[in-house]
Amino acid sequence: MDILAAQVGGLLKAHGLMLTTAESCTGGGVAQAITEIAGSSGWFERGFITYANDAKREMLGVSPDTLIQHGAVSEAVVREMVAGALRHSHAQVALAVSGVAGPSGGTQEKPVGTVWFAWGVKDRTCVARLHHFAGSRGEVRAQSVRIALQGVVDLLNQLTQTA
Repeated sequence: MDILAAQVGGLLKAHGLMLTTAESCTGGGVAQAITEIAGSSGWFERGFITYANDAKREMLGVSPDTLIQHGAVSEAVVREMVAGALRHSHAQVALAVSGVAGPSGGTQEKPVGTVWFAWGVKDRTCVARLHHFAGSRGEVRAQSVRIALQGVVDLLNQLTQTA
């Protein structure tokens, strides 16, 4: 995880960008991985841990209607989490993660291991992806942190290719 977090930092520094995170099921795990890297204050601006729906609404401005219509574990919600994190920070890059880590809380439609991710750059497109993980709560959360970080790497590499 340290190597991936350091890679995120290197790419953000190369682009002169700051990152913000909006986390639900990972409970700050992405921010923890990032802040394990010395010098991360040069590229990590802040993290929002919005575990409860009220926190998503109050801290990030996620629409109550979106939460009711789609549920917290949805593409629509993580996209709004990215937009809110960018709006309520000084960062130019944001990632969001919301899922069902387990061992309970899953449904037939959204079983344990269902995790939505979104990544965005201010004033540009936001991308979202759905993953289904197997394993314990800790394993689902660890896999989610890895995917969240890899998504930032992929997004910044794409910026490099289109620049």
